[in-house]
Amino acid sequence: MEIQQIEQLLTAQLQLAEIYVKADGSHYAVTAVGDCFEGLSRVKQQQLVYQPLQAAIADGSIHAISIKTFTPTQWRREKLLNPVT
Repeated sequence: MEIQQIEQLLTAQLQLAEIYVKADGSHYAVTAVGDCFEGLSRVKQQQLVYQPLQAAIADGSIHAISIKTFTPTQWRREKLLNPVT
């Protein structure tokens, strides 16, 4: 699965403000920023991201995925504390 496909899929499904996807073969790292994560536990936030990707995970297009989620407020703080993300 192409990085751009993942970005478009997640942005459309979750109405994300920002998304960053890195790939190493079929292993992906996703950083997602959106209001949809507000008030949810970390587990629920990750489940939101997994849901649109389940078909690609099931067919092996995505072998492994790591997910970081932030609300826009959390993301602003993260960028200030860790400028290189």
